[in-house]
Amino acid sequence: MAALIGNGAARDALAAAMASGALHHAWLIAGPEGVGKGQFARIAAARMLAVASEPDKLAPGWDVPETTRTAHLIAAGAHPDYRELARLPKDPEKPDEALARSITIAQVRSLQPLFATKPSLSERRVIVIDAIDDLERGGANALLKNLEEPPQGTIFLLVSHAPGRLLPTIRSRCRLLRFEALDDTQVGEIVRSARPEASTDEIAALVRAGEGSPGRALRFAGLDLGVLESEMTALATTGDASNAIRGRLAKLLGAKAAQPRYEAFLERAPSFIAERARMLSGDPLRVALDAHAAARELGGAATGLSLDAGATVFEMSGLIARLAR
Repeated sequence: MAALIGNGAARDALAAAMASGALHHAWLIAGPEGVGKGQFARIAAARMLAVASEPDKLAPGWDVPETTRTAHLIAAGAHPDYRELARLPKDPEKPDEALARSITIAQVRSLQPLFATKPSLSERRVIVIDAIDDLERGGANALLKNLEEPPQGTIFLLVSHAPGRLLPTIRSRCRLLRFEALDDTQVGEIVRSARPEASTDEIAALVRAGEGSPGRALRFAGLDLGVLESEMTALATTGDASNAIRGRLAKLLGAKAAQPRYEAFLERAPSFIAERARMLSGDPLRVALDAHAAARELGGAATGLSLDAGATVFEMSGLIARLAR
């Protein structure tokens, strides 16, 4: 089982509720994306099921040994009392490619036959939805009926990156577990574990880009982010009056084969500008804030409108260069 790092207070709150014997039927695990909420929901689900069916095989903590029936069945996707809802691949034959835009009402309705019966291996059943933000409107309404009249023995663990966007009636029926961004040391520990081959400079660049989110940091892994960071720093420091850096980046990221690095640059540039803005005041701060707003707008338009990659990189680089003025 992957080590749990950070957000100990939230984890302890759920552990205390489990130990009390009065576990609420629905929990909203909310916080920034990429801080481990989904991982924790799955770990907690396995622990809840194991505590209910084979407690004599468990040590204190969250671990569920691989030798337990619970762990074996979940790993095989065959546990009768566990279900997980997430966005499905657009093409079932290509599960590693693009996902559907939402969790559908059909997926929620597929739970109903399960709810018509009692749990199989114990008195408990666990449903994980990662993320409930992805539920289409009809699916949210269908789920609400189950939250209002919870099926016997069923616990819902609902992961949310933006709880404010959920139906108020869903939020009101859940206990909140608030997850926060991790500190740089914690993010660095997770990134080093996942990318042991990465250099110290690359890990430092990934930690900065992660902004407290290991998941976000690891999305940049393997893309030579350190090189892009160096170029962005040069832009922000010198202003690139000759356009040499802008041209170099446009050539580097404009090719079709560079699409992953291009997307990483578009995602990283606004947060890079925001980091520099925190060190400014007065008119330079106003310039930086205007550049940040423009960078966010450009980044969103570039992917949504399929803008020319080289031209977009050149323009984004110019926004970063404003910081030097």
